[in-house]
Amino acid sequence: MISDRHAPGQQSYGTAYQQMLEKVRYEGAYPTLERADEVVRLVLAGLGRQLTGEERVDLAGCLPLEAARVLTTQIPSTQPLTGWAFVKDLAARTGASLATTRWDTGSVFSAVAAYAGPTLITRILHQLPNGYALLFGRAELASAA
Repeated sequence: MISDRHAPGQQSYGTAYQQMLEKVRYEGAYPTLERADEVVRLVLAGLGRQLTGEERVDLAGCLPLEAARVLTTQIPSTQPLTGWAFVKDLAARTGASLATTRWDTGSVFSAVAAYAGPTLITRILHQLPNGYALLFGRAELASAA
């Protein structure tokens, strides 16, 4: 992937990552690409601490290079978090409100879902504890009894 390192007056982002940031900026109504970038990095780092195995590798392969790096440089946690605990953890790391963090998470996960597609998102949701489906804008999956 070639990135445009000479974009005037802003950080240089690869074209694919720039497009991802534009989507997150639009979805989340963020004022700048830099703010969208902060949110993407925060949420993807958190997801990188939760996701393991083939789903992690496959998701990284779908994302723009910069986003994939944020996801994969995190060491997966030994204590999986529910969706709600995930939001609370991100809020605690940033000092943001739970409502803002929930909004940020949904904005980023919407873009992630667009890159990953429904089949991979379903696989990811089967791996993660309860509560993530709503963050991805889906109904919660029912467990097979």
